Parts: sequence; structure tokens; C-alpha cells
Amino acid sequence: MKNIITQFSRLFVGLLFIISGLIKLNDPVGFSYKLAEYFSEPVFNIPFLVPLSLGLAIFLVIVEVVLGVMLLIGYKSKFTIGSLFLMIVLFTFLTFYSAYFDVVKDCGCFGDALKLTPWQSFTKDIVLLFFILILFINQKLVKPLFANSIQNTITYATIILCILMAVWLLNHLPLVDFRPYKVEANIQKGMEIPEGAPQSVVEMLFIYNVNGVDKEFTTDDLMNLPDGANFVERKDKVITEGYVPPIHDFTMMKDDYDHKDELLAEPKLMMIVTYDLAISEEAGMNKLNKLSQEAKAKGYKVIGMTNSSTEEVAKAQKTYGLTFDFYKCDAITLKTIERANPSIVLLEKGTIKQKVHYNDIEDLKL
Repeated sequence: MKNIITQFSRLFVGLLFIISGLIKLNDPVGFSYKLAEYFSEPVFNIPFLVPLSLGLAIFLVIVEVVLGVMLLIGYKSKFTIGSLFLMIVLFTFLTFYSAYFDVVKDCGCFGDALKLTPWQSFTKDIVLLFFILILFINQKLVKPLFANSIQNTITYATIILCILMAVWLLNHLPLVDFRPYKVEANIQKGMEIPEGAPQSVVEMLFIYNVNGVDKEFTTDDLMNLPDGANFVERKDKVITEGYVPPIHDFTMMKDDYDHKDELLAEPKLMMIVTYDLAISEEAGMNKLNKLSQEAKAKGYKVIGMTNSSTEEVAKAQKTYGLTFDFYKCDAITLKTIERANPSIVLLEKGTIKQKVHYNDIEDLKL
């Protein structure tokens, strides 16, 4: 019985680590955004790690996949199980912290393929910790499946394939797109809220400074405020999260007006997405003027989408000879639409028909 439980744990943990790792390896840039969120305020507030987010993301997902494979084949079981134990302890701490303090809404454990609430993520890690502890206690039952030379070959091949996959994906878009802005998705429909969808329950909290200390008061407390209390701010506390459409915070702002209704009605629209023009890739930006001229000649309305300032937009237009207008949208939304900076999206009346990395502009079907 002990052996059956151990082998089940081995299979369950190994496959879950491989699946989770491959989903994140499919979109390493997306996972790096999640790590940057953990490193930033108000989570751990270690901003010096933010520039290292992409490298750490690639390293972690490759380790995740490789350890999963090593566990399945029984390669260096003591090292493998010990490493898995350390990783799951770290992940459990992170998910508990984000859940308890409500600072990260989605841990990114399965990328955009499966969204888990913070407490669901923590529960998942507790389950994994349980099965890894079984493996830790019964390490001697985790025996190799193949001869040592074959085990070495499988492990090294996995490492090499993961590295090659990561390098390729850094220069192209994800192989499988799990985001709400995938090809054939309609942006207007993605923003709709179904009739009868649950509404958020929100409590208004009022912050007052009382004797030099900021304190929270509910609406009912306002009639009995302490003497000398000075109003600081009002904030909303979400008691119950209502339905959130898969596409939200999408805007096309220009001159203090949101143009998305008219622009998403265009039969042929090219969006050039560059969430931050200050750090956009020069190799990609140099291709945009020629591309926009070709698209306009074929009847496309060409626009830029960015979160950059008016000054940065003007600078980019002058530097790269860009003649199309830029519209503003939240940076997180633009990062969700596309991972490359810049990248190109073709739409037909709000429906995404094609998306390409700037390295793949020649694949556009205009």
C-alpha cells in the first residue's frame, strides 16, 4: 500500500510540475510580468529584482519542467525530491502571503490557461506539499526507470529542449494563446456582462486621521466620529467579487475621448501595440513606417496603442518617421494583448484576425 501511494504521488507531482512549467514556458514574458508584480510594491517591495524578472522566469519554469521529468524517471531521487520540497515551500509561502494580504489576484501558476484565486492557489500548493512530503518520507521507493546513461540523456535533452523553446518564444509569440485577446476573439463581446451576472458587493471605508493615526470608519461610524478627526480619503473594499468580463480596462483614448466604439467598427484595422515607447525594441520600431504604408495602401486604418506620454509619442514619431496616430490604453491591458514591444494586431470589426511579433511581420496577411 505504501508503494502504491508513493508511486501515485510520484506520477501526480511529476505530471503537475511538467504541465505547469510547460504552460508558463509557452509564455515566458507573461510569467515574468507576474514575477515583477510580486517584486513590486505593495507585495514584497524588492524593486531591484524587477529587471531580473524575465531571466528568473525562464530559469524557474525550466527547473519546474526538468524536476518533473527527473521525478517521473527516478533520476537522482534524493536531490530531485529535496528540490521539489524547497520549491513547494517557497510557492506555498508566496500564495499564502498573496491570499492573506490580498495583494496578488492571480498567482500565475498555470499562466493564462487556468485562473486561480489566491486561496485556490494556496490550497493547490498545500495539496502538492502533502504529496511531496509522502515522496520525501519514502524516497527509497522512488527508483530509476532506466539505466543511468539513459537517465542522463533524458534529463540533458529536456534541459536543452526547454532552453531552445524559451529562446524561440522570446523572439516570437506564444505557441498557444490562452489570453482573452486570442485570434478570433471579439473585443466588444469580451467586454459584455451577461444579464443576471453576479454584482460586486462593495463596502465604503472612510479614512480619518485621529490624533496622528489614520483609522478606518464605515458609513455607520460617520455619525460618531471622534473629536478632531480629519478626513484623509475614501476607499472601496470589495466584500464579494462580482462577474468580471474577460476583457476589461480596454480603451482607445485620444484627446480625452474614448474612440473604441468607432475604431472597433472598422472593417480593416491595424493596431500597432507598444505599451512603452521608451523601451520598445528598435529593430521592431524601424519596421513600422514601411508596414503602415503598405497597410494603408490596402485599405487598413492604422493606429498605435500605447501607455506612453504625449512627449514619448512625439519622440517616437519623429525618430522612426511614424505617420499614424497613437491611442492610449492601460499598460497591463496592452501587455495582455501582446507580449512583444512592438507587435501587430489585425482586426475586422472588433474581431482579432491575426497577431504577430515584430520579428514575424512578413507573415502578416494584409
